Amino acid sequence: MTPLVGRARMAYRIGALNRRAPPMYRLLAVLFVLTQAGTAYCADRLAVFDEAARITAEQFFDPGMNGVDWDAAVTAHRTAVTPGMEREAVAAEVNALLACLTTSHTRLYTQDDPAWYQLAGVFLHGSEEIAAALAPFLPDGAPIYAGIGVMTEARDDGLFVTGVLQGHPAEAAGVVVGDRLVAVNGAPYHPIQSFAGRVGTEVTLTLERTPGEYRDLVVTPARLDGVTMFEDAMRASARVIEHAGTRVGYVRIWSYAGRKYQDILVGEVLYGRLKEADALVLDLRGGWGGASPEYLTLFPDRAMDMTRIGRDGTAFTVASGWTKPVVLLVDDGSRSGKELIAHGFRALGIGPIVGETTAGAVLAGRLNVLSDGSLLYVAVMDVRVDGARLEGVGVAPDIAVPFDPPFAAGADPQRDRAVEEAVRLAGGG
Repeated sequence: MTPLVGRARMAYRIGALNRRAPPMYRLLAVLFVLTQAGTAYCADRLAVFDEAARITAEQFFDPGMNGVDWDAAVTAHRTAVTPGMEREAVAAEVNALLACLTTSHTRLYTQDDPAWYQLAGVFLHGSEEIAAALAPFLPDGAPIYAGIGVMTEARDDGLFVTGVLQGHPAEAAGVVVGDRLVAVNGAPYHPIQSFAGRVGTEVTLTLERTPGEYRDLVVTPARLDGVTMFEDAMRASARVIEHAGTRVGYVRIWSYAGRKYQDILVGEVLYGRLKEADALVLDLRGGWGGASPEYLTLFPDRAMDMTRIGRDGTAFTVASGWTKPVVLLVDDGSRSGKELIAHGFRALGIGPIVGETTAGAVLAGRLNVLSDGSLLYVAVMDVRVDGARLEGVGVAPDIAVPFDPPFAAGADPQRDRAVEEAVRLAGGG
């Protein structure tokens, strides 16, 4: 690991690109950085607000705070915070303050948000210090919460499903992208509170599939571990789609924050279920980033084959890389390290990009555990890719497919178009 100032440490390693990459592309993928904050407990919400404001001022990558009069902004938002406020309300005020910076990788997360457990899972095993800072807030020793496995987006008219994790309870119950989540057992839906204490117990989930069309689904919440849930979903997503006589391999990488996800991908495409596919769709929509540019070495211009032949004559051939057609699928939720992959696909001519322009969220972030257990993510470094700044810009697709999830009733025109393009590149159809 690479040391940084103080007690921060890199969360994943540096890697070199293949020989196709221009020298300037061999950059340091510093998109997740860890640090430990004090762990003294503090019930005073105003003190937590002050803690978040102070740490942000100390760590934010731009000493000029992106042109914001930070002291004035802090004062303005601080007046709205009272010692007895609910945790979620304080977090909303802190995030309103952080939003003034108009920067990615800068947000406060509380235990009322599934993202808290997911982000804790990203960083938990990155350093002993971060594990120690989180320990008082992890009664099970891991970032575990009761849930059903959905990614959501809050809008003025409700909370909508933007992703359903494969192999999780929501998928088994029939929840689909576009559903508006209304209630659980008759009480208003909450992503954490609705399922607390109900692991393994059937509940009734009320949702709105299309405007005015309400449905009650029976779902059984499960223990979701922020460390492993995206690995499980990624493995469950891998499959071969038969289309127009062509076998298209498909895999969705919900999180790319760690080498383990690349290992799963390599295992599936070079040795596993997708090995014999004619083309590949790599789905990087939504979820968490964290990928390193070195992962692009899976897609070389040429690859070496090795065949092992057993005593009975059975042969098994593996390749050193994937050289068949590959299509990258992204949307405005593809962020951070996933945007490095998208940039590399275009810069190195690996394959077409389908979907929507990525989030434009490419900075280095540092995680702080606050005194009440909240997680404060702060952008601590600017990033350039091939000399260009992707923050606030993103990577545009080669084939644009706009998609607005609310009330989509499970339709996925972006994936469908990516599969069609993979079939075309494979010479099928």
